[in-house]
Amino acid sequence: MAPRTRKSERRTEALSRERIIEAAVELLDTAGEGGLTFRALTERLATGPGAIYWHVANKDELLDAATDAVVAAALATEPAGSPDSPRDALNAVALGLFDAIDEHPWLATQLATQFSRGPWKSVTPRILESIGRQVRALGVPERRWFTVATVLMHYILGAAGQNAVNGRAHGPGVNRDEFLGAVSTAWKELDPDDYPFTRAVADQMPGHDDREEFLAGIALILAGITAVPPPPRSHRARR
Repeated sequence: MAPRTRKSERRTEALSRERIIEAAVELLDTAGEGGLTFRALTERLATGPGAIYWHVANKDELLDAATDAVVAAALATEPAGSPDSPRDALNAVALGLFDAIDEHPWLATQLATQFSRGPWKSVTPRILESIGRQVRALGVPERRWFTVATVLMHYILGAAGQNAVNGRAHGPGVNRDEFLGAVSTAWKELDPDDYPFTRAVADQMPGHDDREEFLAGIALILAGITAVPPPPRSHRARR
């Protein structure tokens, strides 16, 4: 039997780590962050803890790796329109993250944690790069790249996270149309002097498409890029 080369050892190690992360994602999806323990992971993988610790030092590293793996898969979504269109590519990035956050109940919290506590880790640059490349391709002036890209990033993650919360707040047995219809009825009964706008849009609540509304928000942001001039630089910024 030929001796194992260093290259093949690295490949085997990467595959072993991938399987550990895959199992971690499965546990997170079914049991949440509290259910992700090294004991549960060893049972799922039918291995000893030493084999896992060889690849992953602790739970924080495992959560980071699971988050990065899900985000990387989400960002690999192909555009529904033209692959050469920055807008179509940006919508693909947005919908990939939208669907991933909806599918994985733990993801929104982990993204918020990584953005606030570890923005230098892989997840934040990965998302920012995917959005920023399309911002640059749209012809946004370089001095506005950071502002436009981060506004889009915060909108995408915030709206997707809120949608996921809304979808799970009422449980699987709740009929969406009936729930939205009840909300619409309640809005129509509000005081017309205090809530004229809310009453006016009440009929638009039932039957709206969450994904279409989500993409409409991105379109509004992109429209504002050209419609709104950049704010003047402050004296402090010019120093």
